[in-house]
Amino acid sequence: MPADPTALPTERTPDALQKRGCRASFAALTGRGAAGGGGGRLRGLIAAIADRIIDTAPRIPVRDLATLRAQFPGLTPEDLADKLVAGACAATATVGAGVGAAAMLPVPPAMPAELAAEVTGVASVEIKLIAELHEVYGLRPAGNFRQRAMACLTSWAEERGIDLAKPATLNIALGGQMKRELRQQIMKRTLRNLPNLTPFMIGATVGAFMNRRDTRRLAEKIRKDLRAHQVPWDALPGSAPDAPGNG
Repeated sequence: MPADPTALPTERTPDALQKRGCRASFAALTGRGAAGGGGGRLRGLIAAIADRIIDTAPRIPVRDLATLRAQFPGLTPEDLADKLVAGACAATATVGAGVGAAAMLPVPPAMPAELAAEVTGVASVEIKLIAELHEVYGLRPAGNFRQRAMACLTSWAEERGIDLAKPATLNIALGGQMKRELRQQIMKRTLRNLPNLTPFMIGATVGAFMNRRDTRRLAEKIRKDLRAHQVPWDALPGSAPDAPGNG
């Protein structure tokens, strides 16, 4: 090897080798360049991620309207929603920055595990955001905490607000059939957004930007749906700022 790396052909320089190594990791994950079974490995990974998100959703802490109004006093519903969106965008940007930085290492560390951690982390932040936006717009789903969590998970997977006028959207018993349908929805969304959720070879800055942009885009879709059915705070029972929150 020449003492001066620039004397090497472009494809043999350390930078090029690093990029090629990252590309190889991504190709192995997606199956592009694998002789066979690559697509199956990707589907298996996405299915495992979907199951992890389903298991995680009921454990995501969600603030009720009273808690939110106490933490952000004097704000209008739109101002409060803006605060929540800004916080969620910052959180998913942090996740994207971490994975983007890891992907730039000469030997990316277990990228399927990094991908699973990123998708699950982003989903948790966005599901929490969706649940709290429903609180802000006076549209909390019916049912106990787990049932509301599943309704918000469905909202996240479908990228739309919960329609409280349709009982079918709230009847989330999560039986076998319902879980299979929800898993398919999550897999479709994850596969659709995979290029935006895998900041391979682009570094922390761009990874953070991509996640922040996509979270903001999702929030805009949800808020558009919720505004159409918004219930004013003064029309909600027990919505005073000092009311105890049960989540």
